[in-house]
Amino acid sequence: MTPRSLRGRVAIVGIGETPYYKHGQSPDAEFKLALKAILAACADAGIDPRDIDGFASYSDDRSDASRLAAALGTHRLRSATMQWGGGGGGCCAAVANGAAAIAAGLADCVVVFRALAQGQSGRFGQVQGLDTISGEKAYLMPYGVLSPPQRFAMRVRRFMHEHGVRQEAMRAIAMASYHHAQANPRAVMHGKPLDAATYDASRWIAEPFHLYDCCMENDGAAAIVLVAAERAKDFARKPAYLLGASAGSGYRAGAIPHNAPDYASASFTTVAPELYAMAGITPADVGVVQSYENFTGGVAMALAEHGFFRPEEANEFLTLDNLLAPTGRLPLNTSGGNLAECYMHGFELVLEAVRQVRGTSTSQARRSDVALVIGGPMVTPVSDLLLASENVL
Repeated sequence: MTPRSLRGRVAIVGIGETPYYKHGQSPDAEFKLALKAILAACADAGIDPRDIDGFASYSDDRSDASRLAAALGTHRLRSATMQWGGGGGGCCAAVANGAAAIAAGLADCVVVFRALAQGQSGRFGQVQGLDTISGEKAYLMPYGVLSPPQRFAMRVRRFMHEHGVRQEAMRAIAMASYHHAQANPRAVMHGKPLDAATYDASRWIAEPFHLYDCCMENDGAAAIVLVAAERAKDFARKPAYLLGASAGSGYRAGAIPHNAPDYASASFTTVAPELYAMAGITPADVGVVQSYENFTGGVAMALAEHGFFRPEEANEFLTLDNLLAPTGRLPLNTSGGNLAECYMHGFELVLEAVRQVRGTSTSQARRSDVALVIGGPMVTPVSDLLLASENVL
């Protein structure tokens, strides 16, 4: 750990969210969803929303910080940060950016949030109405590679081929998320369990992805409240302290078209070691993981790159029993994750990590003093977050 570290300097003292809806079905506009989640997080912390002086988000969130500040009646706005990158690669980096603002003295109370209302602003998973294309898509779309499942299926298939990973490993990831969602009344897939036969019989989206390997598309909002660690005990709830944070990607990870030197990668080969170095821990110290599932194959790749197993050990490690709370070797996505709780571009995973540290999850892990959040595998930049209870510091 270097002196320039976030370890133990900032804490999450409030979490809040709206109900989650299938895409296009929210009764509220996106800005109203953001406000509802922020107010819920403030109520959870027992803080006056007018005391917020910073906002952080990612994936080009449309709820402008100055407009949020005006609507909430905040006394003054001191920090407003937005993490580059689409999808959920920045869900942990947004927390790190907000924490860095506090650690640097640029703000005292930062809300980090994500809001989506796809009926209002268009569906994220649909490609249509494009007159021109540029960047990576210009090398893909003329050949029929139109959607995220198609793009990422190629990376995952390469990973499976190189390391002998079987479909059953990805099935276990999907089933773990659905299993945990059955205990979580907030989950969109609560009351809709998934068994192996249903998974196997589901249609292919883009091999090796079945329907249940792919994340949902949802509307809603989620938010957290950050303050300096020395203030954390002044609030109503047990704090979750930032143990480590990291963001970025490796050498030429963004090379196009699909020309990265480490092609079959989740993009964490440099990010994960930096995370553990800041936190001062090893993978063995992590008790529970919330991993962004755009697709299950990315989770398998990301877990390997975080040191929980070697890629060639994926079939032995990624079994349903190993991934279930409370007693699995590594309980995974204990609220249901992007597959079965909600796809809030991964920010709901941060809230669940806080619940694990607090001991209030609907699927509590036996070891929950250190919780890892993995953001957006297979994109660039990606990001990571380690949260911990006070006794780990």
